[in-house]
Amino acid sequence: MANIKSAKKRIEVIKVKTALNKARKSEIKTYITKFNKALENGDIDSAKALLKIVEKKLSRASAKNTIHKNAAARKVSRLAKRLNQAV
Repeated sequence: MANIKSAKKRIEVIKVKTALNKARKSEIKTYITKFNKALENGDIDSAKALLKIVEKKLSRASAKNTIHKNAAARKVSRLAKRLNQAV
């Protein structure tokens, strides 16, 4: 455990940021799962709506450095490709 006051503060800040990042990633994974289920059920309209939401969440996460911007772009690209193949 840290003895210096600033180091203790950094540990607390890291805990908060880790929780935020974990929540963001979990939310993205949930929406991707919903998108995949919509595609499996053949519900194209809801899949399009979910893709729009996922894209927004991914770009937000990449802007906040939760995930790398190229990783976000890659995920969006793959989901859009799957949607276009389904249509």
